[in-house]
Amino acid sequence: MNFLLSAILVLGAIALVAAVILYACSKKFAVHEDARLPQVSELLPGANCGGCGFAGCSALADALVKGADKGTIEGLNCPVGGTEVMDKVAEVLGMAAAGGKPMVAVVRCSGSCEVRPHNVIYDGLQTCAAQHATCAGETACGYGCLGCGDCVEACKFGAININHDTMLPEVDEEKCTACGACVKACPRNIIQLRPKGPKNRRIYVGCVSKDKGAVATRACKAACIGCSKCTRECKFEAITVSQNVAYIDADKCRLCRKCADVCPTQAIHAVNFPQRKIKEEEV
Repeated sequence: MNFLLSAILVLGAIALVAAVILYACSKKFAVHEDARLPQVSELLPGANCGGCGFAGCSALADALVKGADKGTIEGLNCPVGGTEVMDKVAEVLGMAAAGGKPMVAVVRCSGSCEVRPHNVIYDGLQTCAAQHATCAGETACGYGCLGCGDCVEACKFGAININHDTMLPEVDEEKCTACGACVKACPRNIIQLRPKGPKNRRIYVGCVSKDKGAVATRACKAACIGCSKCTRECKFEAITVSQNVAYIDADKCRLCRKCADVCPTQAIHAVNFPQRKIKEEEV
């Protein structure tokens, strides 16, 4: 009986000491969660796409709360939620939302089957990454779209599809969240995020080929040939030509479309513009 009582007392003493130690440790090493963190996390869409530059929505929420403590959340943005979500987040954090231009993915390749004929057959793993790593593709252009759909697989929002007539990816701007997953998936850096523009109107060069004019046009009739006609036509210095390919700065472009009018290969794309009225003397 005395042995049993002694055992109970010893075990009770050990339990009491352990409880005291655990309580002290819990107080010393306690992690206090900011009450704003779950509120911000709840507002974010939960897509975990990585378009914000963080591992997921919870990581972005943590960065937003910490940024608010430092006095700024500038540069932190959820492309999926857009302005509406960021305004709500800013309200919770007592901050002014950092304004950002709505962005959309654009495919900078005009090499449809009609203008860029296939001259070889690739018989291997049907991914853009594999085809790019093993050869120049099935056409003579070593810069153009490979058409295997890595971008389609990467998009979590169903915003990209391969047009089976042109074998080029097409972006549904209503579904595109500008998360950048397709940009990362393209091994040839053809897809770019650009401002949607006023009334969703934008102008960009649909080519990234660095080949010289004659070589580029032999591979693709719609290639930019670096002729600089567009740069001479642009009065706003929005267009530069580097390594035989033109590039339009969206911040400087005034959407006049004069560059598209003078492009000899129609490599410059003007999107969502109304059709120009034909003058009577031109009829």
